[in-house]
Amino acid sequence: MALTCGFIGLGLIGGSIAKALKENIPDVRIIAYDIDRNTLNAAFSEGIADQVSDRIDASFSPCDYLFLCAPVQKNDGNLEAVSKVLSPDCILTDVGSVKTDIHTHIAGTAMESRFIGGHPMAGSERTGYVNSRALLLQNAYYILTPTDSVPREKVAEFQELVAKIGAIPLILTYEQHDYVTAAVSHLPHVIAASLVNLVRDSDSEDGIMKMIAAGGFKDITRIASSSAVMWQQICLTNTDNILALLDSYIGSLQTIRSRLVQKDGKELYDLFDSARIYRDSFINASSGPIKKAYSLKVDIADEPGALAAITILLALNQISIKNIGITHNREMEDGVLRIEFYEEADVQKARSVLTARGYTIYEKQ
Repeated sequence: MALTCGFIGLGLIGGSIAKALKENIPDVRIIAYDIDRNTLNAAFSEGIADQVSDRIDASFSPCDYLFLCAPVQKNDGNLEAVSKVLSPDCILTDVGSVKTDIHTHIAGTAMESRFIGGHPMAGSERTGYVNSRALLLQNAYYILTPTDSVPREKVAEFQELVAKIGAIPLILTYEQHDYVTAAVSHLPHVIAASLVNLVRDSDSEDGIMKMIAAGGFKDITRIASSSAVMWQQICLTNTDNILALLDSYIGSLQTIRSRLVQKDGKELYDLFDSARIYRDSFINASSGPIKKAYSLKVDIADEPGALAAITILLALNQISIKNIGITHNREMEDGVLRIEFYEEADVQKARSVLTARGYTIYEKQ
């Protein structure tokens, strides 16, 4: 019997899940709704959506799975419409990065025994269906937060579905999810933004700090370039967890401050050494909530045309460059030219092309 999946919203994440389903489950049938008619037309013409609708209606009743992929603030209204058409056997799921809010809205409704929260830890600076792709989910953690009343066999079936589309299923309670992501994603974004603003506010009129803020500083604050609207909403929906961890972080900073005042060399050494050891134990993968930067660094000669030669070489080999720049502050950096790409595959191809031409490549782990 063919699997039927419905999508309420077909942007970057919804579109990527739909494409991954089509690529890995040949007989899957997909029904889609989106407020953008052009998106629906594109999905239908590409054969990703088998049926499209301009409203949430009974056309979604045959679904085995229904994915809520609209922006989080739209989900409350969509839930009411979904509740009127959801079949008793359909599993309802979402893709939001904060789970407490959606679980709170589901609690006590007739949909509670059919809801498995979801958070595919994948994304891109490029948004919308036009930028969706099946490989976006490849080897990405896909966290599932089932309610207590969902049958265990339904959870197991959803795990299998997530694995089939190339992602890595991980089951947590919604409380665990929000605390974990607050620690490894939400708080780091707050810290990065505040650190960037500290440098901005501390800089001299001639902008010396900004001028030399390359290399390590730019790397550790890269996530401060994320969407302000998205992070405003995350902070407003996962406030308690972020506050608890922020208080702990402030406490650790106060401890470090006292060690600096006391010039306690041993404690300062232990601070950096323990962080180094723990950080080095992380797996080198892009499956966490903060996406890996796909980049490499290249030594180039300081002569006219050197930069142009590299960009032309990459263009001739159909390799798209996301960002490029000279690293003037190289105190902790290898390579003078930093090139950032959109995907891991582009890094690998660029490495091969450039090394074949005799360039020295550096890659930061």
